[in-house]
Amino acid sequence: MKYTDADLEEILNKLITSTRSPRGNFSAKASYPMLKKRLHTRTRRTLWIRSFAAVAAAALLCLSVWTAYLYTQPGSLQTVSTLAETQTFHLPDGSRITLNHYSSLTYPERFGNGNREVALTGEGYFEVSKDKKRPFIVEAGKIQVKVLGTQFNIDAYQNNPEIRTTLLTGSVAVSSQGNAAPIILKPNETAIYNKVDGKLTRSHSENAKDEICWRQGEFRFDQMPLKHIVRELSNSFGVSIQIATVRCSTIESRLASVMEKI
Repeated sequence: MKYTDADLEEILNKLITSTRSPRGNFSAKASYPMLKKRLHTRTRRTLWIRSFAAVAAAALLCLSVWTAYLYTQPGSLQTVSTLAETQTFHLPDGSRITLNHYSSLTYPERFGNGNREVALTGEGYFEVSKDKKRPFIVEAGKIQVKVLGTQFNIDAYQNNPEIRTTLLTGSVAVSSQGNAAPIILKPNETAIYNKVDGKLTRSHSENAKDEICWRQGEFRFDQMPLKHIVRELSNSFGVSIQIATVRCSTIESRLASVMEKI
């Protein structure tokens, strides 16, 4: 059946009347602005959500980068010290350090990606954890001991005229400010730095374990000069020991006095 324009207008009016809806609200002219307003609101909400997500992602990325950067940097320095006792400490990398009497060790609370650097005053025995990417370096006065993983002893008391580095296992490089080339030690060898002339020399020990007998509270003086013995006792007990000079005439008079009493 073919409808005229008048028929279609009458059918549309009946449809609007039957749904009880005002015709004007559903005209294309009136409905388009409403639709445009809703679409614009949704678009602005979508853009705000996307912007917030982008900002949050950027903040999270910055936080992750900053956290990773802090982790790769050495932590704050801390120092452990001993008095009239020996103590064993574990460093953040798992290395084990035993300090002799009246000694101290300064090290970071965590090691970064670079060298593992510590500073020693006094005497210490080192059992260093192996890490090829991060060499272990000990600063002791005017010498530097560089190692990847090994066992060695450093005697660097301030009142000693020498700094002695004795290797037990592995290999270490000992260098000083006044020497161009470092000394590479082998087991049972000792690098001796003379504080007076600034020279670094090498010596061989028949039994390097004698150098660390202090860990068991022992003293071993095998053909050692008296002044060296006195110095070791002074370092261990934290006291000043002096050797009095006695004249021969005084000794003779005392012996004569003793003989008269016999």
